[in-house]
Amino acid sequence: MVNDARLGTPHAPTFGLDTFGDLERTADGDPVHHAVALRQVVEEAVLAEEVGLDFFGAGEHHRADFSISAPDVLLAAIAGRTRRIQLGTSVTVLSSEEPVRVFERFATLDAVSRGRAEITAGRGSFTESFPLFGLPLEQYEVLFSEKLELLVALLEEKPVSWQGTVRPPLEGVELFPKTEDGLALWVGVGGTPESVVRAASYGLPLVVAVIGGSPEQFAPLVDLHHRALEHYGHPSRPVSMHSPGHVAATDEEAREQMFPHQAESFTRIGRERGWGAYTREQFDANAGPTGSIFVGSPETVAQKIAWAMRTLGLSRFQLKYAVGALPHEQRLESIRLYGTQVVPRVRELLGVQPADF
Repeated sequence: MVNDARLGTPHAPTFGLDTFGDLERTADGDPVHHAVALRQVVEEAVLAEEVGLDFFGAGEHHRADFSISAPDVLLAAIAGRTRRIQLGTSVTVLSSEEPVRVFERFATLDAVSRGRAEITAGRGSFTESFPLFGLPLEQYEVLFSEKLELLVALLEEKPVSWQGTVRPPLEGVELFPKTEDGLALWVGVGGTPESVVRAASYGLPLVVAVIGGSPEQFAPLVDLHHRALEHYGHPSRPVSMHSPGHVAATDEEAREQMFPHQAESFTRIGRERGWGAYTREQFDANAGPTGSIFVGSPETVAQKIAWAMRTLGLSRFQLKYAVGALPHEQRLESIRLYGTQVVPRVRELLGVQPADF
């Protein structure tokens, strides 16, 4: 099992960033090329390490408004520019992935990054990958559950014999390359108790995606994870939280920078799903002291993160810092403030030490 110090503990939590490679807009109002967005992500990750952050996550999507469809390749590029920061996914859409290839690719990333690779497996919040890879959406649940079972077995790095319904069986298969110290695997969930219990049954750490409502609404799920771990005879494992946000010099500046891009992105996605337009009232409610958006000055964001970490007993906090067409330069400043001012202040408020790894 990977040392939890690298992932974080309540006494020495870790702090990270997540991105899907959102596309900023040019002066003409057009999205930048996906290639430009990917190079921007590499620069943002390099800055994340420079300002002392512990984790950088790249999320897998297969749609026009996000640039990252091969996070392991992008993370390998980042590995070549960094030395300490943990590198992982947020998330790997395991339902439409091949667990054998997931292991092989991330074992390779782990080697070239000298042991810094992590996987967060999830079902994803979009469904484009299912028709893209010829998978039936009606098997949404069984695809994830069987592939997670197989990936967990493969992470033992021993010969594996496995049989299910979504891919051919394996008989004594051994995968290469081997890792030096094992691969870290989290399970990302959006609020389903069954997913929480499934993660606990394998003894896996949990990432809770809080993108609406209040973090405190997720306290019962975190408690369920702890109780289920105990039920299955596993030790306590880290719990992390992924939430959107943006940091600027003042609360007003941060909100005015973030809102139009949050509104445009959520309204566009809402049209696909039959929701109404995203309003300023929704934004302000979620940006409040107990809402799901971590936006404001360094002090405001630090106070809110500290509250959320106390409320849920978190071992890691992951800020989804790239919001729609928010400009690259504003993202860089947000990262700088998050690493140099927010995280040290959170540690001070919680009375905890930096993670030692």
